[in-house]
Amino acid sequence: MPRALLASFANRLAIPDLSLMPDEKLTPSRIRIELLAGLTVALALVPEAVAFAFVAGVHPLVGLYAAFLVGLVTALIGGRPGMISGATGALAVVMVSLVAQHGVEYLFATVVLMGAIQVFVGLMQWGKFIRLVPHPVMLGFVNGLAIVIFLAQLAQFKVPGTVENTGHGMGGGEWLSGLPLALMLGLTALTMAIIWVMPRITRIVPAPLAGIAVVAGLVIAFGLEVPRVGDLASIAGGLPSFHMPVVPPTLETFQIILPYAVILAAIGLIESLLTLNLVGEMTGKRGGASQECLAQGAANLLTGFFGGMGGCAMIGQSMINVKSGARTRVAGIAAALFLLVFILFAAPLIELIPLAALVGVMFMVVIGTFAWNSLTILRKVPRIDAFVILLVTVVTVMEDLAVAVVVGVIVSALAYAWNNAKRIHAVTRESRTAQGAKVYEIKGPLFFGSSDGFVELFDVAGDPDTVIVDFADSRVVDQSALQAIEAVAARYEAEGKQIQLRHLSRDCHKLLSRAGHLMVDSDDDPDYALAVDYGVRTGILGGH
Repeated sequence: MPRALLASFANRLAIPDLSLMPDEKLTPSRIRIELLAGLTVALALVPEAVAFAFVAGVHPLVGLYAAFLVGLVTALIGGRPGMISGATGALAVVMVSLVAQHGVEYLFATVVLMGAIQVFVGLMQWGKFIRLVPHPVMLGFVNGLAIVIFLAQLAQFKVPGTVENTGHGMGGGEWLSGLPLALMLGLTALTMAIIWVMPRITRIVPAPLAGIAVVAGLVIAFGLEVPRVGDLASIAGGLPSFHMPVVPPTLETFQIILPYAVILAAIGLIESLLTLNLVGEMTGKRGGASQECLAQGAANLLTGFFGGMGGCAMIGQSMINVKSGARTRVAGIAAALFLLVFILFAAPLIELIPLAALVGVMFMVVIGTFAWNSLTILRKVPRIDAFVILLVTVVTVMEDLAVAVVVGVIVSALAYAWNNAKRIHAVTRESRTAQGAKVYEIKGPLFFGSSDGFVELFDVAGDPDTVIVDFADSRVVDQSALQAIEAVAARYEAEGKQIQLRHLSRDCHKLLSRAGHLMVDSDDDPDYALAVDYGVRTGILGGH
């Protein structure tokens, strides 16, 4: 690795200040808010990590270790304070086939390679390309993810031990019925009510934590028979220990894990960077995309060597954290450390928490995450934007986040290209300086989508001997545009006529030079350069 990249890596992994905003001080009151927010997040992480471990087909501790390690590293050096990372369903559904075919050791090796790819992306600063994701795609993303979070909670309304997780919470199993279902629904509703009312009474304790505490207290005090965290699996364990993946160091192994690593790295970064943007909108903070890529990569590298399943940013837990008042890195660090304490010491107590309380918290996250205003603007925005919002939402639910975002970006890009392709047109007039010459003033961008329309603008047979094409209100973008210019020039040459192109931009000059056009000075127009077309006697005048 070049020294410059090593230096960049070292600089980017320097742990930033713990405060989110320059004026945010770590006062006792702020530390209390951060710690309580971290505790709330840690409680919400437990069932998620266990469930996603089941989805991937690995031991629950593999998911819990991933939640601890990925959460800790990204909290320390991530691109945005307030974000929470851990084991996620989007990654788990990809891992399941790898684990089923090759075993968990290949998963650990894949997570290591996944982390290396993400570090490389961060070093190359490719995280900035997340800005190419249009706003309709973001709306579809948050709506789809809210629906996915909602569906994932439905598995908790099934009899423990009968659920077959599929990633969206809609696996097989027997639904609760009768009194158990009524209790589950009642406690879930009570939790949601407490979270809704609590901020109107006091903000000393985060509302989600108050909801969990009150409902757990009622269940334990009255001995109510409802599903609890312990019904999913025991979360007791030891410290994660260093573990080199036991896989053959061969080319065949690399060929097996590489496709999975690339897919996991892409999904993890897309979900993390979109969550970064969403948290940024809530906290008024921007930037940090490449740093987040580095943090995710470093976290997964470490996790793969310590028996974790890897992970990425978690939008649900991030929303819980931010809405609980967290604004610094302390909350994310505390959440990871609380989770470790649960694993080492407090497993019997945490396993008593009713799942209904955690489901209620996640349902409130769903309500807060879903972009309800998108339902009202569907009839107000352009039809293609409304279509993209719905498309990304549906694909997110039916497939996964990465596929949905890629599809949404492609559709948006094609729509943009088509709209710009229709803008090309020309205004004609007589030249004021060249007697008898006709001027075409080109309007709109000239690129691959509009090149055919550009060629059709000219009346070659009916035009005079000299034609001037003015690009002052246009822009030549790509090789297809140059090819269109060449085609027009060739048609005029075939008719024995001369064409001059004026006001080409500097970047167009560079394109012309790369394409082999000869640039010489023009005597009749010293403010421009002349490009003599290869093979034909065509003058092309361009601006300096």
